[in-house]
Amino acid sequence: GFFQSCAVEVELKDASNATCLYAKWMMSFLITYETNSSDYKNTTLNLSSNVTHNGSVCGNDTQAALVAVQFGEGHSWSINFTKNNETYQGDFITFTYNTNDAAVFPDAKIKGPVTVVVEDVMRPVELNNIFVCHSTDFFEVENVTQIFWNVTVQAFVQNGTISKKESRCRADTPTSAPTVPPTTANVTTASTTTLSPAPTTAPRPVENPDTGNYSLKSGNKTCLLATVGLQLNVSRDKPLLININPKTTVADGTCGNTTATLKLNDGNSTLIGF
Repeated sequence: GFFQSCAVEVELKDASNATCLYAKWMMSFLITYETNSSDYKNTTLNLSSNVTHNGSVCGNDTQAALVAVQFGEGHSWSINFTKNNETYQGDFITFTYNTNDAAVFPDAKIKGPVTVVVEDVMRPVELNNIFVCHSTDFFEVENVTQIFWNVTVQAFVQNGTISKKESRCRADTPTSAPTVPPTTANVTTASTTTLSPAPTTAPRPVENPDTGNYSLKSGNKTCLLATVGLQLNVSRDKPLLININPKTTVADGTCGNTTATLKLNDGNSTLIGF
């Protein structure tokens, strides 16, 4: 659920030195690969601080824009953008990982670059709007899961100025609480009182998390079942414990022939992937 990765920031300029494309995002990759003993291992590929963006293109009315980055030992990632008179959109992502990188793929049976392509990766965004998505998003193709978060991107920047108008992803948009009509049970009468300082009490210990039942279907058949209580222990200056509430948590994911992915989203952009 928690990935260590470096942020990538790319700002392309045209022949007049005006900004034509801007992107900043974080990403990580979960990859399943075959070893020499014919079993399968899962590995995580993160971005390093040394990232290049050779081959990136501004794009125009007749040519697609392209953000291309290279990192690590022969790994690369790119996204293609096209536009019409009113909107621009991300058409496809191309990701190439190199199993010759022994630090990431120890004992890999097949050596060399492997490429996967994801299509329809970004809904249309109005021209002169910047797309922002802080929430985590997943793209799963074959044996690769691509994870993205803290994404900011504007293709086909107009007049060389990055827009202040934001188009937010659906996951970032909070759902409004239902309106509760007033009743005698929930009407509070205001009164004027002198408040004394609240007594200092020790913080309540976090209770054990409630157990949730999560399942996935492949067609009309259930392919994955999980009964589990989940608590996150986030290491910070002060440890933070978070219980995952099964009443507000949605299960999603996929089942394959050799792997399955279960994703749990609690509605507050906290997403855990198994």
